[in-house]
Amino acid sequence: MEWTETLMPATATLRDAIANLDHSGLRIVLVAGADKQLLGTVTDGDLRRALLRGDNLETLISSIMFKNPLVVNVDMDYDSVLNLMGINKIHQLPVVDSQNRLIGLHIWDEMLAPELHDNTVLIMAGGFGKRMRPHTENCPKPMLKVGGKPMLEHIIRRAAAEGFRKFVISLFYLPDVITDYFGDGSKFNVEISYIKETSPLGTAGAVSLIEKRPEIPFIVTNGDVMTNIRLSELLDFHKTHQATATMAVRQHEWQHPFGVVKTAGIMINGFEEKPVYRSHVNAGIYVLDPIALDHLVVDQVCNMPTLFERLKNGGFATIAYPMHEAWMDVGRPEDLASANRDISQS
Repeated sequence: MEWTETLMPATATLRDAIANLDHSGLRIVLVAGADKQLLGTVTDGDLRRALLRGDNLETLISSIMFKNPLVVNVDMDYDSVLNLMGINKIHQLPVVDSQNRLIGLHIWDEMLAPELHDNTVLIMAGGFGKRMRPHTENCPKPMLKVGGKPMLEHIIRRAAAEGFRKFVISLFYLPDVITDYFGDGSKFNVEISYIKETSPLGTAGAVSLIEKRPEIPFIVTNGDVMTNIRLSELLDFHKTHQATATMAVRQHEWQHPFGVVKTAGIMINGFEEKPVYRSHVNAGIYVLDPIALDHLVVDQVCNMPTLFERLKNGGFATIAYPMHEAWMDVGRPEDLASANRDISQS
């Protein structure tokens, strides 16, 4: 990806920055003035913090950018750059000239092979996919194809590209279609095992069936979610905040189709023309500490919000990871068509 595509003016909005991040995949926006003068940087973390504190998508990035980022000059050697990035735990490092003008960008992922993760990725693939009929009459929903490959394969390949190697797939509806396709995972250079529900248990209920209890945090994801989220960053966020359970959430905006009249009894206090309401919705991707398994009953129905409530009531840290990445819950035939259009244009 050409690094200059990360350049944005200080007058850009959070919405513009999110679109830029999703397009470039470099997880940084370089805020630049005249002659590519570096004014600051905006990273995934800056955007997530802004969304969590309630900033809206029209907020200017100048109000959230980091104005004194670490930079290097073009003469710094490869080993020194790697060392500097490693010590400071940063994935992007701007390169500037003597006048603080941008001339390049070091990307950690391009300089090193991905770190291997021992964390298990548990994928929920047992649902009936009733809303997707007739597509799912003879095919589990996660096996429906997007861009010529099953959604489940996209999820596994994307996670494997980040260094995840251990996968568990939860099965119920038409399990043989999935096991015949993926086998033990060796043809994808990963390890795949399976758990089978005897009846639908909900996402958390299926987690209770995991045979070998993980010793470190593990990831749970729905098998019908198409997203560009980086699971390694979600995992790092979970660890950094010492959480027991982390839920990826998306900001959802809904505009009221009518003008709203504010009243107190029969008195009119004001008007709001077609207001926009914002909330966070569950994105179907989670990180759980092994201790979360102690709050599940094996083979008993339980959904994820219920598990999070149990943990929260038990005094454990349950946190939200605000997403800005492209995300789609492929739950209806029109979603499948849209996902195929999107991937053909990417």
